[in-house]
Amino acid sequence: MKALLLTRLSCPLRLVTLGCVLVCSSVGCSPHETSASLQATKSAAENAETRTVRAARAAQNRAIAALDTATVASFWTEDVEIRRGLGALVVGRDAYKQLFNSDSAAIASGKTLIYQREPANVIASETWPLAYEEGTWIGHLGRADGPVLISGRYAAQWVKRNGRWLIRGEVYVALTCAAAGCALSAVP
Repeated sequence: MKALLLTRLSCPLRLVTLGCVLVCSSVGCSPHETSASLQATKSAAENAETRTVRAARAAQNRAIAALDTATVASFWTEDVEIRRGLGALVVGRDAYKQLFNSDSAAIASGKTLIYQREPANVIASETWPLAYEEGTWIGHLGRADGPVLISGRYAAQWVKRNGRWLIRGEVYVALTCAAAGCALSAVP
């Protein structure tokens, strides 16, 4: 019983699948059909949460493009931690928010960077209020469709609090650059 309990805790999907196969074998359906229907049910449940996380990221991207710092910051937990593309560490919502507070001269001259994240994959946990997001990020000069100065890959941890998905941590890695973006230095 102890071994079964440990297996059940560490591999709940296997037990559910095994249970469905055993039930279906007694009523005459094939394991392939059961596995497919289980996967469809699992995907439907995951899709609602992953769509919500993707929608939150899209809303944050729109806020970044609009230079709406308050809305950008509303997607982070108070204790958010960021490892920036070139390696600098930023801890806390207020510190991260400062990175998005462009001065009016930079905005007027088109010298502010507008960052956009494009999720490639979002996975929401079925057990915990957590989701994982990964994708590409791009730093555009002046506006969301401006010239690309720097870009790379990122990963983010989301946490669901009071029914709302918030970003708890992000890691960005700069991989490519153009023009003035190539003059930036990475943290050693």
